[in-house]
Amino acid sequence: MHTRPSRARLTTAALTGLTCTALLAGCAGAGGSGGDDGGKTVNVLMVNNPQMIDLQKLTKDQFTKKTGIKVNFTVLPENEVRDKITQDVATQAGTYDVVTVGAYEVPLWAKNGWLSPMDDTVAKDASFKQDDVFTSMTDGLRGEDGKLYAEPFYGESSFLMYRKDVFEAKNLTMPDRPTWKQVADLAAKVDGAEKGMKGICLRGKPGWGELGASLTTVVNTEGGTWFTKDWQAQVDGEGFAKAAEQYVDLVRKHGEAGAPQAGFAECLNNFTQEKTAMWMDATSAAGLLEDPESPVAGKVGYAQAPVTETKASGWLWTWALAQPKAGKHQDAGAEFVKWAASQEYEQLVGDKLGWARVPAGKRKSTYDNPEYQKAAGPFYQATLTAISEADPRNPGTQPRPTVGVQYVTIPEFQDLGTKVTQEISAAIAGRQSVSDALDKGQKLAEQVAAKYRNN
Repeated sequence: MHTRPSRARLTTAALTGLTCTALLAGCAGAGGSGGDDGGKTVNVLMVNNPQMIDLQKLTKDQFTKKTGIKVNFTVLPENEVRDKITQDVATQAGTYDVVTVGAYEVPLWAKNGWLSPMDDTVAKDASFKQDDVFTSMTDGLRGEDGKLYAEPFYGESSFLMYRKDVFEAKNLTMPDRPTWKQVADLAAKVDGAEKGMKGICLRGKPGWGELGASLTTVVNTEGGTWFTKDWQAQVDGEGFAKAAEQYVDLVRKHGEAGAPQAGFAECLNNFTQEKTAMWMDATSAAGLLEDPESPVAGKVGYAQAPVTETKASGWLWTWALAQPKAGKHQDAGAEFVKWAASQEYEQLVGDKLGWARVPAGKRKSTYDNPEYQKAAGPFYQATLTAISEADPRNPGTQPRPTVGVQYVTIPEFQDLGTKVTQEISAAIAGRQSVSDALDKGQKLAEQVAAKYRNN
């Protein structure tokens, strides 16, 4: 018998928004609840990143053929999938057996009893080689009880990607560790370097995991924070304001077309289609850029994420596979996770699709593999550096009340981060000033902070 979650753990406003989104998005994927077939079906809800699309393509002829377990996939864009997963897990609807989540959701949901631990299913299987998985990725996927509640599918930090050929033609040099001032100067110089090419792509799409992720790394290195250690809201503070002004100014002057609607997927398309000369985003994008079929393969350089007051500023994230406790096919779901997150699956991707496409960033053996090193030569060392230097306990210049680089690990942040980024995205669109956006954001953040100061 599963207990239902307290409404205090998920705000009414958040649930209302999630329900509306789920109703609109319900027919977007190929999944569904499925019938009772003796546990031989797994319903998976996942983000539509390219690595997951590869997983969807390979499952039937590999996993299903081997195990007899049919997998129904529902695949949605990031903001939509986050809403739909939260609704399904928080209400314990049990529609899905496996979902893609990260280090923000897992500790919160594990505490509520919404996820199934994997220590005695996936992790204990010797063939899975749990010791091969980076602890920097699994640390954020554990509950307060120390149990593991999700397995990394791929891991990432963030860094700066740039067109080496464009820089060479302009006689420009990218530092290995650029500052934000240097990046802004370079963006101005490469803007228009080729017909239709803008200087840089930065996320402008609202969402705590879209614009919120990239902007927060800038906030950290500019001396800002969402909240002080004693829960004082700082959205209109000096460091936050400096970062937001700088970010909005840069993307308005030298950023991609349609920036207020541009997230990871849109920036990936822009950069791949040679419409931008630089892109600051997830390290996991590099394998897609260096795929032999990519128009920019071999043309891209990789530098660490820009900084100002900190040594490093890359985020730390893993898209991980978790099992909602209410899922109806627990055993089959665990088998799917065991396969999808395995060393065997990475080998399969390498053999079938090319080693640059491997969902990396999670296993030591991947980075020791000569085939991967060869295919990922331009970026794998920069990725490892970014991941190793990301510090979720101390990402900025002052102590924080929770763990997390590009998010605040409280239930309210999902709603707060999305609403604040809606305001900042409106500033990118020119509909209001950054100052007005931050004033509105500060009021929202103060409401959240008051709850924790009063506890």
